Amino acid sequence: MGSNSTRLSPRQKMINLMYIVLTAMLALNVSSDVLDGFTQVEDGLNQSNETVAQRNEDIYRRLEAFNEQNPEKGAVWYNKATEVRHATQQLYDFVDSLKLAIVIKADGDDADVSEIVHRDDLEAASVIMLSPTNNQGEKLRKSIDGYREYISELMTDSVKRMTVEQALSTESVSKSGTIGAQKWEEAKFESQPVVAAVTLLAQLQSDIRYAEGEALSTLLSNVDARDVRVNELNAFVIPQSRFVMRGGKYSANIVLAAVDTTQRPLVVINGQKLDNDRGLYEFVAGKTGTFDYAGFLEVPHGDGSMTKHEFKSSYTVIEPTATVSATMMNVLYAGIDNPMSISVPGVPSNSVSASMTNGTLTRSGDTWIAKPAKVGAEAVITVTANMDGRQQTVATMNFRVRKLPDPTPFITFTDAKGNQERYKGSRPFAKTLLLQASGLEAAIDDDLLNIQFKVLSFETVFFDSMGNAIPEVSNGASFSQRQKDSFRRLSRGKRFYISRVKAIGPDGIERDLAPMEVIVN
Repeated sequence: MGSNSTRLSPRQKMINLMYIVLTAMLALNVSSDVLDGFTQVEDGLNQSNETVAQRNEDIYRRLEAFNEQNPEKGAVWYNKATEVRHATQQLYDFVDSLKLAIVIKADGDDADVSEIVHRDDLEAASVIMLSPTNNQGEKLRKSIDGYREYISELMTDSVKRMTVEQALSTESVSKSGTIGAQKWEEAKFESQPVVAAVTLLAQLQSDIRYAEGEALSTLLSNVDARDVRVNELNAFVIPQSRFVMRGGKYSANIVLAAVDTTQRPLVVINGQKLDNDRGLYEFVAGKTGTFDYAGFLEVPHGDGSMTKHEFKSSYTVIEPTATVSATMMNVLYAGIDNPMSISVPGVPSNSVSASMTNGTLTRSGDTWIAKPAKVGAEAVITVTANMDGRQQTVATMNFRVRKLPDPTPFITFTDAKGNQERYKGSRPFAKTLLLQASGLEAAIDDDLLNIQFKVLSFETVFFDSMGNAIPEVSNGASFSQRQKDSFRRLSRGKRFYISRVKAIGPDGIERDLAPMEVIVN
């Protein structure tokens, strides 16, 4: 059963237990005794439904009476209760019509639900509920789904809401001996004798009445929830936000705690009376900064006296800001300092803190430096801010940690204007500039990263007149004397290759770089 047993009467518990036992017996043999048992269970369910309906009617009448006494407070809950009653009765009547349709299919047009003749008919329920022409089972399931969602939205108590959702659940059912889960209507009505199908629908009506009762009880409790009993009065400022962007609107409600809405106190702010009786204080913020304001509430009493309740508050106006980031580029590089910009709009930088997994994150003035440790593992940066004296997590962002890309080898030279340039091969290069160069360097200079690498060694490969390769080894990052001598012997248009370049970066990883072709001009 879907109902929560802790909320059912002993009689209802017994009815539910009998229904379970009889269903199990039905799987073994549809005897007349079993059919009689279903009839008894249905009778018990119908009687129980009448009792629950009477209880629901009593709750509804209490809401109706309160609405007549105090329409201002009671109307909203009474109207909702009326809607619940209408939706419940609609679904309840639909289930009744299905019971009658199944019995008519089994017994003919003169059928009586309370006196079923062909109780063991195994086809009637399937024809009415599952056949493509009728398909009433699917319609019933969708009706229950809509009713369940509607009732659940009215329930403020999470435990009661869950109980109602379980009672009216229409989830698919997995049965032994079947492939995959069966639809709710198939599991309930396929090959069921008429009396079992009618009893099942009576149980559903019981669950519907139960859900109606829980919803009406919730609405009735909400009436009392609006009554506030206090022995102390305090003035409060309730701003919609303490932080406002320049050009935005600041809104705050000045209220007296626990005062009935029919009592409208006089509100004065900075010597000026508010121009409305709702305690709404709003204006357009013109400049940035933090601003204070103060005032008082004057409350009239039945004897003609007035009491004054003072208040004060503040607001902060900030410049409009926006943060734009490309999700595909959330990348940190291992082994180097990755500059980060971390800020929270409306919160001073000294009230913002951040931490990172898989590495270290340190503040450097107005910026942050992230230094991840392990390549391939994610680094998660968590940002917290001190807001109104309370530390609050405001953002969490995941970054991929990657190895630095390979650098590009190059020969540094000075052009005719005195600017430092980098020759990266595959185009003519003046022999005079080549002879002036001290050696080979390597760096990542892709306008995104600008990171120097240390060249450990390299080779130059020349070719003689027979086409034989003549390799020469460098002196670390510098050209060796033998390499320089080879440069001098090169004529215009000749070319050689710089290969087996080994370099190491700030991440400590040694790399073999791509070869470089040098064309002598």
